Amino acid sequence: MRILLLSAYDAASHRQWRLGLVANLWQHQWTVLTLPDRFFSWRIRGNALSWVAEQQDVLQQTFDLIIATSMVDLATLKGLQPNLAAIPTLLYFHENQFSYPESGHAHSSVEAQITSIYSAMAADRLLFNSAYNRETFLQGAKALLKKMPDHAPLSVITALEVKSSELPVPVDDICFRQKAGRPDESVTLVWNHRWEYDKGPDRLYLVLKELVRRGLDFRIHLLGQRFRRWPEAFDNMHKEFKAQILSWGYIENRHDYLQTLQQSEIVFSTALHDFQGLAMQEAIACGCTPVAPNRLAYPEYIPTSCLSDSYPEEPEREAAAMAEKIIELQAKPQLLDLTQRSWKNMADQYEQQLQATSNPETV
Repeated sequence: MRILLLSAYDAASHRQWRLGLVANLWQHQWTVLTLPDRFFSWRIRGNALSWVAEQQDVLQQTFDLIIATSMVDLATLKGLQPNLAAIPTLLYFHENQFSYPESGHAHSSVEAQITSIYSAMAADRLLFNSAYNRETFLQGAKALLKKMPDHAPLSVITALEVKSSELPVPVDDICFRQKAGRPDESVTLVWNHRWEYDKGPDRLYLVLKELVRRGLDFRIHLLGQRFRRWPEAFDNMHKEFKAQILSWGYIENRHDYLQTLQQSEIVFSTALHDFQGLAMQEAIACGCTPVAPNRLAYPEYIPTSCLSDSYPEEPEREAAAMAEKIIELQAKPQLLDLTQRSWKNMADQYEQQLQATSNPETV
């Protein structure tokens, strides 16, 4: 098939997904258009305008299938570029605009939310990276449409639900390697998430303080993508836990990053928002025992024995529960098998979705 792959806000996780898609479904002829992951509000509404103005040579080509991320303004793109209108289209949701925490996140807006509904309506098939993502999108879209003063088209939600399903972003095959040996004198932790408010850095700070208070001998890799400005909690942690910090910030080299995960024993998350948790899954594949709050998408692949009690409105209580779980599991590690989520084992599932979208009469 000749496939047009569109990534309108090409963040790291989106980029990793599309590169894996092209590499593992190599039998198809891929044409890829991307836009940088910056200026979110402009990008979410302007991506169709940018491509129509700048990529006519590409958009005028003949395609059998379009695959777009949910950041693409698909309805506008198909309206402005009529030759794309009838091409079967699969819309992939790495996230949705309805389930961001109110505090500290500027991305959520009514305009972005309703644009995502238009895009979903313009697609033939919707794929979500987790059940949590799918459920919060459908619930959020319904709640938004109910706010319309009249002529609220609630039947749209049923139609979207019928054509939607779940298929996670696969874990890179290179993550599934034999774990490196480590000395036993202290436990090595890793926290590997974006340095933004929705990943719970204040809670991370409280967890580390609680681990010290309880006397756990630990070292930690504080990893993740950083931006020009980051929450103050990171500066506080750098000062207070300098002796325990082994790594600080983003590791550019992929091999070095995965090696760091392999040298760690427990990976944990303090997130208030995570639609799949690919960073957690990569660390699990590298041999880490996971610890996460019992919320978001985590219960879909992390057993209850590795989930700490969730108290979103009580950070101190949640930090105490997480510290207790970390101390418990450092004594009795639990290695999980995520090989079923590898590209090697999921490529066929993606191929089935592509075929079902391009040839629905054969399904």
